[in-house]
Amino acid sequence: MDFNEVVTSAATSREFLDEQISDDTLYQILNIARFAPSGGNRQGWHVIVFKDKDIRTKIKDLYVSAWSEYMGYVSLGEVPFLRESAGDEGLIEAMQRHYPLPFADNLDEHPVLLGVFVDLNQLAVTDGNIGRQSIVGGASIYPFCHNILLAARSLGLGGVITTVLARRESEVRDIVNLPNHYAMAALMALGVPKKQPQRLKRRPVEDFASIDTFDGNSFTI
Repeated sequence: MDFNEVVTSAATSREFLDEQISDDTLYQILNIARFAPSGGNRQGWHVIVFKDKDIRTKIKDLYVSAWSEYMGYVSLGEVPFLRESAGDEGLIEAMQRHYPLPFADNLDEHPVLLGVFVDLNQLAVTDGNIGRQSIVGGASIYPFCHNILLAARSLGLGGVITTVLARRESEVRDIVNLPNHYAMAALMALGVPKKQPQRLKRRPVEDFASIDTFDGNSFTI
């Protein structure tokens, strides 16, 4: 695919055909993705390729529990994790239900399952103490994750970046022997999509770009 086709059709794919992805293909994807930018070019990422059946099952079980926690908020019409659940019996009860989702319930069966982790010692978190939720550190890891998706898409594959497993980081740490200075950034699944993505629908530039100030005139041509 040419560049424009790759970036305009790299949709999130959560359902895959029962076709295995070779190690050669996965290596090719990671070999392309490694050219992602990162702060100071420190490249603090580490990828774990989950192959062992028992480990995959453990990861799936943790993911399903974290997904239920996420959906507990959604079922009550709330933004997940915007507030604490402690003391709210209704929210806690909602979080303990099972919310069927083929992607989660069959997580251990996806052709490729990757854990993406980041070395916290390599992140220059420039917004770490300015009185709001920190987001800047992600600039040194999520371009790498997105490069994995783009590289996969260029080969006719699809995938998804999901972060809810971070809710179970301590349990994941024990399973994969993760050093204390590493954090979980994402869980990614790749494969041949059951439905090949077409051109994505997104807001036009005029909707999100303005001139000089946030409320300035829309940037257009």
